[in-house]
Amino acid sequence: MKIRAHQVLALALTLLPGTTPASAQLPDLLKNLPQLPSSGAGLGDARIGQGLKEALRVGTENAVSLTGRTDGYFANHAIKILMPERLRSLEQGLRLIGQGDRVDELVLGMNRAAEKAAPAARQIFVDAIGEMSIDDGRKILSGTDTAATEYFKGKTTGKLTTAFQPAVQRAMNEVGLARQYKDLLTQAQAIPFFRAEDYDLDRYVVGKSLDGLFHVVGEEERKIRKDPAARTTDLLREVFTRR
Repeated sequence: MKIRAHQVLALALTLLPGTTPASAQLPDLLKNLPQLPSSGAGLGDARIGQGLKEALRVGTENAVSLTGRTDGYFANHAIKILMPERLRSLEQGLRLIGQGDRVDELVLGMNRAAEKAAPAARQIFVDAIGEMSIDDGRKILSGTDTAATEYFKGKTTGKLTTAFQPAVQRAMNEVGLARQYKDLLTQAQAIPFFRAEDYDLDRYVVGKSLDGLFHVVGEEERKIRKDPAARTTDLLREVFTRR
């Protein structure tokens, strides 16, 4: 709504001595004046929702692409899957008896399994984006640098765990991980006073795969929020520049 010239004149007149008392006309006039724009002016809920969904689409697609490729986990020290804490004594013992190469093969296999499983997250992320409400979008936009990532954790962890379990198991079979682990346990029998402990590697790799995936999603979210160069579409630039 535009302020017309006669409205400006009327407002000025109410403030001059000797004219009609301001208290009689000013409130009615002010009711008709447009509101001053607030932060994020010009962006309605629908547009903000579109922008957030675009950001989530870009961020999760990048995250899946980065993790779901050769060395996506193994070469990224922030998310590389290492031997489980409970098996560190096994690792140390095997390295002492010259079996370090076998341990390294097992670590590589766990990361390869995670890399093969990562693409299973793509459709689950897409579905979660489609379910995002306007209220969700508002909270994410005004939230922390990883508010969208936390939203995804809450919405998708259960489904991702279910989807990753068979994907990881298939991948571990492909790289011979179960056989490698059994071989290591056999080798461990040669370590004096060591008691070999069976361990659910499938469950461990699934958990670490999801931890790594969400870590990368969080990094992508921070880029979009902080780095203008990461806003690769007009919609992203519009929403995140005005927030």
